[in-house]
Amino acid sequence: MSPKKIIQFSVGPIGSAVLGLITLPIVAWLFSPEDIGRLTMLQVTVSFALLLFSLGLDQAYVREFHEVQDKPGLLKAVFIPGFVILLLVLAGLVFSPWSPSLLLFGIDSLFLTVLLYAAILLAFGSRFLSLILRMQERGLAYSMSQVLPKVLFLLIVLGYVWLGAEAIFDNLIMANFLSLLAVLVVYAWNTRKDWLPALTASIDKTKQSQMIRYAIPLIGSGLAFWGLTTMDKFFLRTLSGFEELGVYAVAVTFAGAALVFQAIFSTIWAPVVYKWAAEGVDPQKIKHVIDYVTLAVVVIWSLAGMFSWVVAYILPSDYILVPYILLAAMAYPFLYTLSEATGIGIGIKRRTMFSLLAAILALIVNAIGNWLLIPTYGAAGAAMASAIAFMVFFIIRTEASSRLWVSFERWRMYGFVVVLIVLSLVFNTIELGNLVLVVLSYFVVLLASLFAFRKQLIEGSAFCISKLVKR
Repeated sequence: MSPKKIIQFSVGPIGSAVLGLITLPIVAWLFSPEDIGRLTMLQVTVSFALLLFSLGLDQAYVREFHEVQDKPGLLKAVFIPGFVILLLVLAGLVFSPWSPSLLLFGIDSLFLTVLLYAAILLAFGSRFLSLILRMQERGLAYSMSQVLPKVLFLLIVLGYVWLGAEAIFDNLIMANFLSLLAVLVVYAWNTRKDWLPALTASIDKTKQSQMIRYAIPLIGSGLAFWGLTTMDKFFLRTLSGFEELGVYAVAVTFAGAALVFQAIFSTIWAPVVYKWAAEGVDPQKIKHVIDYVTLAVVVIWSLAGMFSWVVAYILPSDYILVPYILLAAMAYPFLYTLSEATGIGIGIKRRTMFSLLAAILALIVNAIGNWLLIPTYGAAGAAMASAIAFMVFFIIRTEASSRLWVSFERWRMYGFVVVLIVLSLVFNTIELGNLVLVVLSYFVVLLASLFAFRKQLIEGSAFCISKLVKR
């Protein structure tokens, strides 16, 4: 993938992160921690529906895209099974005696339930349409589809301020619904030349069966991964309540700024590396990429830890612990990004059962950690449990990939990960008068990483300079 396309794909995650960091303090000042906690439950439910009803076929689409000629038929084959099952389940829930809004939000409301169902359908459609842009390497269109809904959400929230609208959850969920609708409209327009032919395309049943067999373990690993990333929120809702959940959600959202790197890398990495594998590229090339990703993760993680104190100055006093919780919450995006690089051998060898194993074992660790830590430490305990669980997830995927595919050096990488995790645990369990010790600790890690990866740093710098000189 050319530097130009990488930049185009980067616009979306970077723009979304910047808009998120602008929007979050506004929302935190306008709405109560309880309502932010309820919005988190909505997002958790939508993400669960995507993982469950996609049936793992979204990942099968990415895996098979470069090896199948009939692209519209491939899209139809992966979309139809999950969409039909989703419609049947939602139809069944309409006639059920339970109130989803009461179970999730603590509010019995038909209006909230309808918006919940609509949000799930909109997100499901957007998920598959986004894959088209991603695999066709249409980076700018893909990025704009991510940025525009964030802009709309921000404008709606600012509209609430201007109109003096009541700061209630109904208004917050409506803003979220409209942003999801905008996503689908933009994706549908940008991919109309691809999904319209899919409506009349025929499905290769043999290929579909092969993809389903490939995807079956991914369903389990996807659900386990969903549990891994959302279990802490359910534990907080049960053991602490919506207020503590709201504080945790704000910390996780700030940590989500680190998802910029993860989103850029994951969007580019999977299509490129599978293309390399199909072309028989030397595995040494992929191992070099892993080294650079490790350096980038450790450096960015250290810098984020050094400047975590900034968030204390832009949030209300209700969120005073967010800078400390943030240190542990950052483990998820960074370790997941690293595992996407180091665990690529699992996908290349089509041994997806190891992804399932990693997710299940990490899920168990997360459950035990949440049960033990939340009663004592609240939101900080949830963040610590998640950090430990993702370290387990990362190590299992890395070790499996190294043994299934090509062995690569790992102990230097493990050393920095353990140090960063330990720092986050320590700073969440001791009371500090200020964050000076936090800044110094992460600064030391930063210097150590630059020294340990000095070879990669020199080679990377030389490569960039040579490109600039040629221009």
